[in-house]
Amino acid sequence: MRHGEVLDFEEYVRTRQDALLRSARRLVPDPVDAQDLLQTALARTYGRWDGIADKSLADAYLRRVMINTRTEWWRSRKLEEVPTEQLPDASVDDPTEQHADRALLMDILKVLAPKQRSVVVLRHWEQMSTEETAAALGMSTGTVKSTLHRALARLRQELESRDLDARALGRTGERTAVRGDEGGRGRCAA
Repeated sequence: MRHGEVLDFEEYVRTRQDALLRSARRLVPDPVDAQDLLQTALARTYGRWDGIADKSLADAYLRRVMINTRTEWWRSRKLEEVPTEQLPDASVDDPTEQHADRALLMDILKVLAPKQRSVVVLRHWEQMSTEETAAALGMSTGTVKSTLHRALARLRQELESRDLDARALGRTGERTAVRGDEGGRGRCAA
């Protein structure tokens, strides 16, 4: 490639790289993969730059190279399946237990005041931070922490009054959000 063609290619890349990167991002979802795709396409196009007679069609040519490259990557992807002699044991969660746990939690949440229920739902189900919860409810962070602490204590008390323990439920996933950590304290810290 002659010196003038190299400068011509560099100028083309400098002026069109943003538009070409947008095209690459439309072809692959990951932004890093999109950059790799564009770089690979540019490297492949560089060697054939002098063969593009009408430089106004360079975008179309480069996009075609990106599409072909993406197709090559897709075809050469490594499959993670490994054939075995014996099938693995499949553990299937019983959806009736999940529904029972959820129904129990919804029933127990009814004992809370609306403000307490809102704080528990936002902090544990929506997994908002203390600051996000405070902003959503128009409270201070200290009020969120103390309200959450009292609400979790009330929920524990209600669970104990119903004489339920974690083994009776068979699953502790959703009760963890209500019971807090092993020390008996709720997740009140920010």
